[in-house]
Amino acid sequence: MTADNCDSLEGSQTTIGQMLESNVSKTLREGNITKNSSCGSVSVGFPITMMVTGMVGNSLALILVYISYRKKENKRKKSFLLCIGSLALTDLFGQLLTSPIVISVYRADLKWERIDPSGNLCAFFGVCMTTFGLCALFLASAMAIERAMAITNPHWYSNHMKTSVTKQTLAVIWCLVLLFALLPIAGVGKYTRQWPGTWCFISTGDSEVPGNIFFAITFAALGIFSLLVTLSCNVVTIRGLIIRCKTKSGTSQSSKQWERLTTETVIQLLGIMCVLLICWSPLLVLMLRMVSTQVSSHECNSTAGTSNNTTGRDVHLDCNFFLTVIRLASLNQILDPWVYLLLREILLRKFCLVANAVSNCSIEEQKETQTALDALNKPNQDSKDICKSQSN
Repeated sequence: MTADNCDSLEGSQTTIGQMLESNVSKTLREGNITKNSSCGSVSVGFPITMMVTGMVGNSLALILVYISYRKKENKRKKSFLLCIGSLALTDLFGQLLTSPIVISVYRADLKWERIDPSGNLCAFFGVCMTTFGLCALFLASAMAIERAMAITNPHWYSNHMKTSVTKQTLAVIWCLVLLFALLPIAGVGKYTRQWPGTWCFISTGDSEVPGNIFFAITFAALGIFSLLVTLSCNVVTIRGLIIRCKTKSGTSQSSKQWERLTTETVIQLLGIMCVLLICWSPLLVLMLRMVSTQVSSHECNSTAGTSNNTTGRDVHLDCNFFLTVIRLASLNQILDPWVYLLLREILLRKFCLVANAVSNCSIEEQKETQTALDALNKPNQDSKDICKSQSN
C-alpha cells in the first residue's frame, strides 16, 4: 500500500518526514499482520505430541483387547471388547490420517496451498474429522447401551447378545457415519480451512452453499444426541450396579469381589462421562452458536491483519476459542483408551488397593487402641482383686 501511494504522487517533492512516516506505518502494518496471523497458533510440537501419545495409547489398548479377546474365559465380554477395540482402532486411524497433514502445513509456514494446490486434501481432511469424530461418539454410545443391557437385564443379554450382532452394529455405525461425512462431496454442505489455516472442518457461516446450515446443525445435533444417550445409559448402569451390590452385600468372598468390581466400574463410568462432556460439549454447543450467528472460523484467515480495533480482537478471540475446543475434541482420541481400558487395568486396581489398605489400617489401629486400653485397665483390675482378697 505504501509503494502505491508513493507512485501516485509523481512529480511531487517527498520530504524526509513523509518518508519516515511512510516507513514507520509500513513497519507497523507488517508487524500487526505477523502478530495477528500467528495469533492462536502453536509450534509443530503440539500436533506431533498429540499424534505420538495417541498412537501409543491406542496401540496398547488394541494389544490388551486382542489378548483378552483370545481368552476362552472372556466369552461374555467379547461384545464389549469388540466395541473397545473398534473405538481404539477408530481413534488410531483418526490420528494417523489427520496429524501428518497438520504437521506438513506447519512445516510449510502455515500455507496450505503449498501442500494442497487443488484443494482436494482439505475435503479429505474434513471427511476424516467428521467421520472419526462422530464414530467415536456413536461407539461410546454403543458401549454404554451394551453395558446397560448387561447390568439391567443379564439373562436377556446372555441369550441374545452375540458377537455377530455386535459386529453388524459396528459396521452399520461406520457406514452411516461415512455416508454422512461424504455429503459435502456430493454438494450438500462444505468443508473449509479453519483458523489458523492448518486444518479443515465443516463451514458454519456460508449460508449461500446449498445444505451447509443443515449439514452443520445435523453434525452438532447428532453429537449432542450421542452424548445424551451415553450419559443416560451410564447413569442407568451405575444405578443397576449399586442396586445389585446392595442385594449381594455380605461377608462372603463373592460379595466382596462384587463390591470391588462395582467400585471400579462406577469410577470408570464417571471418568468416561467427565471426559466426554469436557472434550465434546464445548465444540458442539459452539458450532450451534456459530451457525445461528452465521460466523465461521475460516473468516479469521481473511481478516488477519486488516483490523486492529475492538471488533477485530473479538473476532480473533472467537476463532482462538474455536481452535481450543477442536483441540479438546481431538484430545478425546488420546484419552479414550485410558478411560475405557488402560485406566481400569492399571490405575483403578491400584486405587482400590490403596483404599482397602487405608481402611484396613484404620481397622487395625482401632484394634490396637482397644488392646492398649485393655492392657492399661488390666493392672488396675488385678490390684483391685488383690485388695479384695486381703480384706477377706
